[in-house]
Amino acid sequence: MIAIGDIHGCNTALATLVAGLKIQPDETVVMLGDAIDRGPDSRDVLRQLRELGDRCRVISIEGNHEQMLLDAIDGNIALSEWLIHGGAETLDSYGEGAGLTAVDPADVEFIRSWGDVFETDTHFFAHGNYLPNRPLDRQPWRDLRWQSLKWYTPPPHESGKTAILGHTSNKQGEILNLGHLICLDTYCHGGYWLTAFDSTTGRVWQSNEAGDFRTIELPPIRTKAFA
Repeated sequence: MIAIGDIHGCNTALATLVAGLKIQPDETVVMLGDAIDRGPDSRDVLRQLRELGDRCRVISIEGNHEQMLLDAIDGNIALSEWLIHGGAETLDSYGEGAGLTAVDPADVEFIRSWGDVFETDTHFFAHGNYLPNRPLDRQPWRDLRWQSLKWYTPPPHESGKTAILGHTSNKQGEILNLGHLICLDTYCHGGYWLTAFDSTTGRVWQSNEAGDFRTIELPPIRTKAFA
């Protein structure tokens, strides 16, 4: 079970990571959300995720940036609210100066199919955060998509499963490992790394927009998320 952190439109990093992982047809990849916005080519990222889904099982989690796109399309927020949070870069990937109608309807329906939580016997995967004393199938979507670990760092979930999250970017490009919680947003669009983590073996791989690929060790467990 391989989890991939926030891609944020970094299509070169994603292509480099997928090529380096040599993913087999019987493997499952969980994309933790925020595939789009901020980076250079969100449209190509969505294409790559669909193509990866033709080669293996891909579970895509909806992040707050995907929600903003859908809310803008559905008229639930002002378009400007999405644009200032990275939506402008996503629209440019459909053509410089493109408007909201330029977004491929197939991409929109693809994003609408994404879920909120995915779990195995030992781990669960979500975008942002969770409530520790509430069952995973009853988690509030606002917490799952929007709540930063800087606002609230939860204790272990009542299920005893390890949480694999994204959303809260580490501006030094480092993985946050609290033992019961691992955050894989390593700030790829900010010049650092796109991270993949195998929840079965503990192996970690990273790539960046320069096309670099490397294998690293999971950092030691920390006692605090943020000093």
